[in-house]
Parts: sequence; C-alpha cells; structure tokens
Amino acid sequence: MNMDFLTGPWPWYVAGPLIGLTVPYVFLYAGRKWGVSSTFRDICAATAPQGLEYFRYAWHERGAWRLTMVLGLMIGGELAGLTTTEGQPISAATQADLGALGITSVHGLVPAEIFSWSGLATLPGFMMIIGGGFLVGFGARYANGCTSGHAISGLSALRVTSLVAVLGFFAGGLLSTHVLLPLILRGGL
Repeated sequence: MNMDFLTGPWPWYVAGPLIGLTVPYVFLYAGRKWGVSSTFRDICAATAPQGLEYFRYAWHERGAWRLTMVLGLMIGGELAGLTTTEGQPISAATQADLGALGITSVHGLVPAEIFSWSGLATLPGFMMIIGGGFLVGFGARYANGCTSGHAISGLSALRVTSLVAVLGFFAGGLLSTHVLLPLILRGGL
C-alpha cells in the first residue's frame, strides 16, 4: 500500500474537498459559523483585564467547540510539520522567487531566515511577523471575520459581504506578495 500521503503535502484536489466536507456538518448541521478570529477574541476575553469593553461579554456561552477547533488546528499544523519529511513543501518556483529576494534557507514549511527568533531580530523579520500579524488581526476584525470564516462559512452561505471580503483578502495577498514583500526584503521600506 502506498503511504506517500502521510509524509508529504496532500494535493489540493484531496485537501480542498475534505475542508469542504466540514461545512455541511459545522455550518448546516450544527448551525455554527466556522472561523478562527472570533475564537481568538474569546481567548482574549477569558484572559484580558475586564476593563476593556471589547472583551466584556459572556465568552463561555459560545461553547468549548471553538477552543477545541483552534487547538485541533494547532495540533494538526504541528503534526503536518513533523510528518512532512520527504520532498520539499515549498515549490521550486517559490524557492527561486525567494532566492531572487535574498532568502536562501527555504527548507521545511517556511523560510527560516524570516520565521525564526533570529529572523525576528531583523527589521524585515520584525515588520513581517509583528507588523503583519497586527495587520492580519486588525483586518479580520475590520472585515468582521477571518479568511477561513468568510471563505468557508460565508461563501457557502452565499453571503455577498463574504465574497467582497474574500476578494479583498486575495487582493491584499497579491499586493503583499508582489509589492510589499520585495520592498521589505530588499530594504526599500
């Protein structure tokens, strides 16, 4: 029996439908929205000082399923990192593009020159990890949901606002990849 799927990334035509199969259960059967940014708000509401109005609500009434979902995502990501041992998960074309920008250590799931403690100590690393993280969090709240919430739950419910948000996410991703990333890595910002 061929077990290659256990040691490498799954092709899009397998992983995509598996994600899609979660929608009927989570969204239609259980009547819940699927997204991550609201769960992070729940975590902050459980741990943040009660003086912040944004975090003052009955977060525990939403149920433990959201926290379980995020924990499962983290465990799944760790398992993917540990079991993806053969081959190179970063495509040759992406490696060449990163090499043109001066990123040469592209072994594993992410470039170590950017996503590491030593990378965080550099200005480009700080801008991408801390600044990018802040912008993603701000954007998810501004759009009233994250990419997974809008793209999986919102689009499956045929919500126009989710379509607009997903188009904005993709436009922002393209802008970041083709304009901002080269500027940051080449020292133009």
